[in-house]
Amino acid sequence: MTGVLIEPPEEIPCRTPPATRPAVEPQPDPAARAAFSEYESEPVPAHARRRTSSVAAVWLGFPMILTCAVFGGLVVHSVGFWPGMGAIAVGTLVLMVYVGALSYLAGRSGESFALMAMRTFGATGYVVPAAFLATVVIGWFAFQTGLTGSTLHGSLGWDQTGTTLAAGLLFVAVTLLGIRALSWIGVVAAPLYLVLGVVAVVIVATRSGGAELQTAPAAGAGALSFGAAVTLVVALFADSGTMTADFTRWARSGRQAVLATLAAFPFGNAVALVVGGLVVALGGATDPGTAGGDFLGILVAQGGALVPLAVLFVVVNLGSVCAHCLYNGAVGWSQLTGMRMRRTTLVLGAVGVVLAVAGIWTYFEVWLNLLGVIVPPIGAVLIVDQLLLAPRRAAAGPVGARGAWRAPAFVGWAVGAVVALVAHAYADFLSTAVVGMVVGAVVLVAVDAAGRVRAPLGAAVEAGEARS
Repeated sequence: MTGVLIEPPEEIPCRTPPATRPAVEPQPDPAARAAFSEYESEPVPAHARRRTSSVAAVWLGFPMILTCAVFGGLVVHSVGFWPGMGAIAVGTLVLMVYVGALSYLAGRSGESFALMAMRTFGATGYVVPAAFLATVVIGWFAFQTGLTGSTLHGSLGWDQTGTTLAAGLLFVAVTLLGIRALSWIGVVAAPLYLVLGVVAVVIVATRSGGAELQTAPAAGAGALSFGAAVTLVVALFADSGTMTADFTRWARSGRQAVLATLAAFPFGNAVALVVGGLVVALGGATDPGTAGGDFLGILVAQGGALVPLAVLFVVVNLGSVCAHCLYNGAVGWSQLTGMRMRRTTLVLGAVGVVLAVAGIWTYFEVWLNLLGVIVPPIGAVLIVDQLLLAPRRAAAGPVGARGAWRAPAFVGWAVGAVVALVAHAYADFLSTAVVGMVVGAVVLVAVDAAGRVRAPLGAAVEAGEARS
């Protein structure tokens, strides 16, 4: 077959079948991830850490809330102005040391509260304190959301259920934005509280004609001892203060985390409480025995531009604490369940809003009593274990090698809580919060020391039996 040109068949590119094609996962841009990720299940990496001012803004706006004014007024009403100022000072200093130490640990490691608890309570045992606190703060979210609706209903006559629902949805939406939103809302909430708080105090002082402060306790008051007043101050931030790592893990170092915490304790917390105390001492509170130093009614009664400012104040002010508490709960439960922080926020937010509409704020006193007794020993155990005892266990290996449950930590927590409860019942002149912290820390050190003594003795006995 001459003269016939046979062309070769067209070459078909060889393609690797989809089933056998090597999978190449696209790597996320670190900068993009740092801008969106909340690092709920891992330490915050160095490139994602934030400036001290940014972390300080997160904490600054948290305690400058109307609730602190209420309880600052209650303290002054019960024990008198100067003893009340003393209780506020002592309680705030206790929080400064307590939250500051926990913040130092968080800034140093970049770990959330749940991850920190794993080091102290064990790879499985951490679930108990982490789940407990992550649930308690959702109770606070529900209470403050309900208080928003109740406050606007009482001051302006707005529909309570509808306002509560709308406020709850707004607060959930803010929390979905993550740590950045907490910083932004702090920048707005703190100056707003400071300005309107000063305005309220000036209005009351002017109305009373510059009368002297009512320094004595109110007639028939005295339900609080000085120690109980200190406990009340500490209990206001016993939960989120213990979970400060969720906020201060974003700091670039332990030192910067402590500096950021100082924005709240002593500054923000003391200012918020003192404003409420002044409102009561100047005679401006309508019901100091129940509503304490709540000054919203003073602003609304002036009318004019102060009314819309008062509405903005309530939403921003209570929204700040709601977003912080929901963030704490979402980060904690994300570690416990493996869900992403934002999905967890939606679930917990829905639960909290339902509880708010149902009127959970009526159980506020129960929450405070629970927090003042049970929570402080948890933080004390974490501080002592990781600042004082951890170097002695440096050779113990990674977290998992230390055991699923670390009994000394649970013993310290339990004994601290029980002794604080006994002090609350039979020695109310003491601060149960401080008692719980001190006892929990001392018991942990004692149990740890006993364990270190028994270990060599046990090894010696086993060696002797082996030789025999």
